Formats: sequence, structure tokens, C-alpha cells
Amino acid sequence: MEEQQRPLPDDFFKDWKEREALAEGMIPIIGNLYRKHNISTYMYGNSMVNKSVTDLMKEHRFVRQVEHNELSEFDTYPMLEGISKLKLGPAHIDLGKLVVKYQKSNGNGSSLSDFLAAELDEIIGSDIKPLPEPQDVVLYGFGRIGRLIARILVDKTGGGDVLRLRAIVIRKGKLDHDLEKRAALLRRDSVHGPFKGTVRVLEEENTLVINGNPVKVIYANSPEEIDYNDYGISNALVVDNTGVWKDTAGLSGHLRPGASKVLLTAPAGDDIPNIVYGVNHDQITPDRKIISAASCTTNAIVPVLKCLLDEFGIGGGHVETVHAYTNDQNLIDNYHKGGRRGRSAALNMVLTSTGAAKAVAKVIPELKGKLTGNAIRVPTPNVSMAILNLQLARDTTVEELNEFLRQKALHSDLQQQIGYTISTEAVSTDFVGSRQACVIDAQATIVEGRSCVLYCWYDNEFGYSCQVVRCLEKFAGVVWPSYPQEA
Repeated sequence: MEEQQRPLPDDFFKDWKEREALAEGMIPIIGNLYRKHNISTYMYGNSMVNKSVTDLMKEHRFVRQVEHNELSEFDTYPMLEGISKLKLGPAHIDLGKLVVKYQKSNGNGSSLSDFLAAELDEIIGSDIKPLPEPQDVVLYGFGRIGRLIARILVDKTGGGDVLRLRAIVIRKGKLDHDLEKRAALLRRDSVHGPFKGTVRVLEEENTLVINGNPVKVIYANSPEEIDYNDYGISNALVVDNTGVWKDTAGLSGHLRPGASKVLLTAPAGDDIPNIVYGVNHDQITPDRKIISAASCTTNAIVPVLKCLLDEFGIGGGHVETVHAYTNDQNLIDNYHKGGRRGRSAALNMVLTSTGAAKAVAKVIPELKGKLTGNAIRVPTPNVSMAILNLQLARDTTVEELNEFLRQKALHSDLQQQIGYTISTEAVSTDFVGSRQACVIDAQATIVEGRSCVLYCWYDNEFGYSCQVVRCLEKFAGVVWPSYPQEA
């Protein structure tokens, strides 16, 4: 596709300031739509809610770079203003894609208001909520993943009609002011930065008030000690972040009074489905009581493998994961039950195993026995890379393969799972906070006939937590009308 060229402005500074003013004007409109009407706005899959002026402008820039167009705030602001004037029901609206669709269809001479009326007709005047009643959520465990899921859930509270974080279950610490210490870990994170909001500690009530959301802190040593009804919680979804229990017998212990379903943030055993949202989330049916969100690496590689399998076929291959170190490793050399993991994580590259390659077969049965895998833990605290060395079923080229993956990242049902970068300077810290399960590094793609090597970045903490929340919404039965509706 040839890049569309727009004449350069005569005055770059004036052009920037005009676009900056438009982006600033978007913020209250986006916030009002979100908090009062449960309408979330996106820019090619990236949320525009709670973003700064510069963030919004960078989202426009990203689209111009990867979509080969000149989308700007001059185009999106009138569209957003038009949307705000309609009485719409809850929905997800991709503002960037809606603008591009309008520009491409403007040959029929329709006005912006007529276009929006036709495009959003189904939700004009609608009062249908994504859920009949708000869904209570309990986090069992409050470590790296638990705290990030809490951030995401609070950020997605909106009008309070969907998922509501009601409680956190932890073991009582030995020190005084345990609750304040937990709050401090939520407020500040060395990798992901400060929490965007406020956390108030009500020590006597064992409660954290997070951006206005009262969250009860329940101290317990096991699930059997808890009756969630005692805390005004009912029909809750329990998210197990501990990984202590991984089979049906163990996880069923969470099904206490006031709790109806369990989601495990680790690979599960026996017949519990390991879900990679975007690929096999159709297995989350109303009758399911327990599911797993698989692992961060499985979530990173499965969406890419699935679309490659469907388009090119896969004869076999090897997955090498270059993974950030985790709490399972020692900071300095010390005893560890696992091989090599006792050596200092901050000083060494540590060769270890990964079950991700075998786990792929649980999600994509066609790849059973076709992939091998290994992992290297490296001295970085977050963001990992999966290197897919594959034998495809037909010849291809770097250009064809990259364009195929670019289309998947921008215009497919896997948009939330697959990201795409064309930067020649990208490094791991650039992907901290990425909401996709993985991001394809297009500059690193290698192809020789049927052989290809793909480099996939992934935020093994935050990106994975976003996948968990997507599974959680599906588990709760959340349904969002999404626009524009692509063919």
C-alpha cells in the first residue's frame, strides 16, 4: 500500500498547537462518554480513556505510521463531538477506524451526522447494559499480577455497571501497618510507575478506597475460612493469583458462599480449559465454574501461531523465550529447588525450561507435537521476547509475512492480542505497559522460502494481566457492542 501524502504545514509550531488544543478538548468529551454512558473510545484498538493530551496525540501518530494515512486531530475531533451529541447506549467505539471509514465512504456525499446516525443506529436510544447487574470480583492474592489486575479493574470501572473489585484476600503479615504496606505497593511500582489515582487506607475497617472504589481486605490462610456473604459480596468471580492450586479439586475450594466461579492466572491441570483470549475464549461457557488464563508466554505466542497456521500452515518449529526474571528466582546465589534458578537473577542469563510450547497444543490441537521450546531468564525485571523459528507449509517473503501480520494487528479479531511495530530502535522497555498479548517486531522478521523467524515482544506482567481481564469479562457474560463493524 502506498503511503498517502499530505502537504507539510507552513508553520509546524502553529499546526502542533492547533492539534494540541483539539486533543485537549477531546479529554472531557471522552471522560463524559465513559463515566456517564459507559462508552469507551479507542484509537485503532488503543484506549483513549484517561489519557493525557500528549498520549492522545501520540496515538494519532502511531496510526499515521502503521496505517499509511494522515489521520489527525482535525479529523477525529468533529467525529467525537458528533458522537457526544447522540443519545447512545453502552458501547466500544473505535474513533480512528470510524473516521477512516467515513473518509472512504464520503463519496456518497453523506454528512457526518447522517453517517453517524446510520453507523450507530443500533445503540441510539439504547439502555441495554453490558451486564444486567454489576459483577463482584475478588482477587485471591495480591502479588505482581494481582496488583496489576486491580489497577486495570479500577481503571475500567466506568459508570460502575460492569466489573467491580470488591475484595482482596491475603495472608496477614507479621508487621504492624500491614494494610498500609499493601497500599504502598499498589501506589508505586518500580516497573509500571505510580498508580494513576488515589489509594486511601481505612485501617480499622480493613478497607482500601481505590479511586472511590471501597475494596475490603480479607485476611485468611485458606479459602475454606471465608464466607463472602459476610462482606456483602455475592456471586463473585474469584481470581486466584497465587498459583498454589492448579487442579479442579484445589481450585474448587474457592467456591465458597458468595463466590460462584474461579479464574486461575497460571496454567491449569486436569480438564480445566486453558484460555487464550482471542483464540479459544469460546470455551468460556455459562456452565463453566473454573477456567485458567494459561501463562503469559502461551498468551503471547498462541495468537500469532493461530493466524500463521490458518494462512500459511505450520510444519514444525521451535519457540525460544527470552524472559524477564521473576520472583521464583533468587536475587543472589542461594538454595533453590529448581535447576539453575538458585543463581543470581540480577547477574546471570539463566537457561531454564518452559511449558509454553506444549501448552500451545491445549489451545491449538493441530500443533500437538510440532513445537519444541526453551527459555532463557535474563537480568531485566519485565518485558520478554518470544522467538518463533517456524517451518511454514508454503513459501513466503518478508514483505508478505509482515503485511499479513500488520493487517491482523490493525483489522482483525486478534487486534487486542497482536501488536505491530516498525521502529528500527525498539528495545524491551518500550513495551512496558503494552496491552496486547504480544507485539510483532517487523524490522526483525527473517524469511527464507518456507523458513521464518519472528520476534514477538510481550509485557509478561501488564499485557498478560490485560488478557486475564478480557477472560474475566467473558466469564462474567459482558457483551459490548463494538463499532465500526468491520466486514
